[in-house]
Amino acid sequence: MASSSSLPGPALHASQAAIKAAMAEHPESTMLKESETAEKQQNGDSTIEPGEIQELEVDMQAQAETIRTVFSDPKTFNVKHPLYSPWTLWFDSPATKGRNLPQTPSTAFPQTPLPQTPGAAAAMGWMEDIKRVIQFDSVEEFWGLYHNIVPPSQLPQKANYYLFKDNIIPAWEDEANKNGGKWSIQLPKDKNRNNVDKMWLYTMLAAIGETFDPYLAKPDTPPGTPSLVTGVIVSTRPQFYRLSIWTRLAPGAEEDSIRERVEAIGKHFKMGVLGYSDSQKLAGPLATEVEFLSHKDSEKKGKQAKKIIV
Repeated sequence: MASSSSLPGPALHASQAAIKAAMAEHPESTMLKESETAEKQQNGDSTIEPGEIQELEVDMQAQAETIRTVFSDPKTFNVKHPLYSPWTLWFDSPATKGRNLPQTPSTAFPQTPLPQTPGAAAAMGWMEDIKRVIQFDSVEEFWGLYHNIVPPSQLPQKANYYLFKDNIIPAWEDEANKNGGKWSIQLPKDKNRNNVDKMWLYTMLAAIGETFDPYLAKPDTPPGTPSLVTGVIVSTRPQFYRLSIWTRLAPGAEEDSIRERVEAIGKHFKMGVLGYSDSQKLAGPLATEVEFLSHKDSEKKGKQAKKIIV
């Protein structure tokens, strides 16, 4: 197992946050030991024995053993594992306009209004039928959501799930999306009905785990650098499924570094998430390769649009 110092920045941040949250649950005994030691030092008591430090370490170990995670106790865990960024799930479908979300009988997620951002105002017509399902920021909340919504293979035709970073709406007009583009793959429905749920799950996990953008894992990456990925989408159509990854930037004529990062996202999507080999050709009836197209080029017709294919 890798040491914490070898973790990518986002993973290290999340790990440290989880440890702090866990220790904050039961601080009493540790604080007591620390205060006793400080009192002795203030009173000039130089008889602090090495065993007292050892006792403090043992007490902290005992305290750590009271921590219950979802992995050790799925029902009564007392510690959450925070994600690097909060995320929001959205949904739309022509079959459910003006009605409640598709859900199991045990699920009832409250719907909240669109965030008040310039992008939301510009995309109001597009967004009026998209429902904001829920926002989450921990591993446990993600799995609670995932196990209580209808999987893509059972969604009605022309339905879409959008999983986007919080305060970014699934529209080109959003400030985080307007200069970007999307990786996408189209897969025939009859051949992929048994695979699409797994593909969608792996795509979501790669997104919330911040593994799509390899630039974030480089040691010289400035702290706080945002991932290029803003959201992921799964769409059901009468004859095919489409999986997409949206990015906040698209390669320009002189932006080799951006192109390298964008292409790395596409390659990880194809091989690491979907499980295809690097050289495997996917295009065919109703199917496409893993293709990138900027949002600006998406509005163009014919040969003017410039695609990147991995």
